[in-house]
Amino acid sequence: MPLLTSIVNWLNTKRIYQIDLLRKYPFEVQQEGLFKLIDAAKNTEWGRNYGYDEMRNIADFQQRVPLQTYDDVKLYVERLRKGEKDVLWPGEIKWFAKSSGTTSDKSKFIPMSSESLESCHFRGGKDVLAIYTANYPDTTIFRGKGLTLGGSHKIDNFNNQAYYGDLSAILIENLPFWVDFIRTPRSEVALIDKWEEKLEKVTREALNENVTNMAGVPSWTMVLIKYILEKTGKNNLLEIWPNLELFTHGGVSFTPYRDQFKKYIPRDDMHYQETYNASEGFFAIQDEPDKNDMLLMLDYGVFYEFIPMDEFHKENPRAFHIGELETNKNYAIVISTNSGLWRYIIGDTVMFTSTFPHKIIITGRTKHFINTFGEEIIIENAEKALARACDKTHATISDYTAGPVYMDTQSKGCHEWLIEFEQAPENLDEFINELDRALQDVNSDYEAKRYKDITLEKPIVRSLANGTFYRWLDEKGKLGGQNKVPRLTNNRKYIEELMSIIERKPK
Repeated sequence: MPLLTSIVNWLNTKRIYQIDLLRKYPFEVQQEGLFKLIDAAKNTEWGRNYGYDEMRNIADFQQRVPLQTYDDVKLYVERLRKGEKDVLWPGEIKWFAKSSGTTSDKSKFIPMSSESLESCHFRGGKDVLAIYTANYPDTTIFRGKGLTLGGSHKIDNFNNQAYYGDLSAILIENLPFWVDFIRTPRSEVALIDKWEEKLEKVTREALNENVTNMAGVPSWTMVLIKYILEKTGKNNLLEIWPNLELFTHGGVSFTPYRDQFKKYIPRDDMHYQETYNASEGFFAIQDEPDKNDMLLMLDYGVFYEFIPMDEFHKENPRAFHIGELETNKNYAIVISTNSGLWRYIIGDTVMFTSTFPHKIIITGRTKHFINTFGEEIIIENAEKALARACDKTHATISDYTAGPVYMDTQSKGCHEWLIEFEQAPENLDEFINELDRALQDVNSDYEAKRYKDITLEKPIVRSLANGTFYRWLDEKGKLGGQNKVPRLTNNRKYIEELMSIIERKPK
């Protein structure tokens, strides 16, 4: 075994022991973590305003500090971007993650302290490797390089010392220099902001390397894979990188892309490891290869609370800490972090598959759902139903979005799905029927609304030409990085934008 692998395994042994402790003592780890955060921030403007030096328990914290959205903290963030110190977190914050979780024109700038970079985001990356090597002690990934498709960063207009960019760009910019020895492409290539130029240069550099692992958002990584295969004339990635063994993914559900990855990486022992790494923090890692849930990482400087989604829209919903949760219940995540976000609602929803240890699956977004007719379709429902419809009709999906078709005096309502197929079903009507049946199986509210077509009619599915979603994102200036197609919306905005592209000739 090479020296590097031996050193890494030696360093990981202690960390694996620590991860076992957070599995066994979740409440104690979280309680201790919260009071470290409170003690660190007690002399900030925020800490003084809310009496952090007087807090003695979790209940004090929850009673004194109100729940926050980005609109609530936006003015504080603007002050931080101008260089003010000791506002939400001690000292000055120089990096801000520009959140682009949807194609909305509205940008959020999430503060990232040096503490959060080191003890949250970078620790998360190290733990991915620690867990992977513990699961596969004979791995050879350290004999080659990891291929990472990064974003880009720009200097903030408010202050020449304040920088912003998407999360991946900030992480690449702050990694130590020696990481370039185990990663491809070089930082300056990974940070190119012109998407087509980045694809060309990433491909040129990576082709000459022994790539053993890849990391990125599945949708954009698949664009890169297809680009590489087109340029090289190869049939699959193993013809280029025969030692490729791991793809670490996050950002969007892997379900629609799994079959495509298997096609382009035809290796039975290829491993896929999911992570939950958001602009606001690194939250969870898949620690058991044969299960699709992720271990919530409780010692990264993040204190978690969870609001049941059936109470989320109440005026003062109750938020539950780690010791009060139930399995199979949909929760909105609330976080307090070592970047100065306090009781911050990040907009993601999760479900716990286990509470000892704490394992989660991501179920969607607090704003990304279809509930026009009381059917309450969430992204988890959509992913399961689409996967079943694809399996039954031998189809493969590249991208999709869905929204409502409103009732009028002449017709009932329904859902409209715009889908770009990698492999289209032979019979689209059969696909629609399978999708409809699967949605009824996974969602009783949808099933009730579909009963005898009383409220909802069968969904409409439109098969889009290859590249339609790419054109749509391109027109919005949202190519690459962590930009995502919104899967579900409770209005027709995205559907109508896409339909207008379909009606126009390509540029």
